[in-house]
Amino acid sequence: MIKMYGIKNCDTMKKAFAWCEANHVSYELHDYKKLGVPREKLVAWCRALGWQTLLNTKGATWRKLAPEQQAVTTQSQAVALMLEFPNVIRRPLTENDTGQILVGFDPTLFDSFVR
Repeated sequence: MIKMYGIKNCDTMKKAFAWCEANHVSYELHDYKKLGVPREKLVAWCRALGWQTLLNTKGATWRKLAPEQQAVTTQSQAVALMLEFPNVIRRPLTENDTGQILVGFDPTLFDSFVR
């Protein structure tokens, strides 16, 4: 079983869900819109992957932010921004049963990650 963090209606998340269903991979969804972003997880992910990896600077939410909000230079600033605007977290963020973390969805990487 894997755990995916993200937003249910995201197109990339939908691709990951479809892949899991087609490949008979069980998953649990932690939807940021319904459950919020667990701060302790966000900090741990930043430590493991780097906050730059988690921050989606290409999405619509990022483009709507004011320049001063986009001026992120530290992990604490990034965490605060991601807590306030969960849509700026790259998705899906997936944890497998060994505690490894994968950001984004690429079918080839996903296959080797979840099996």
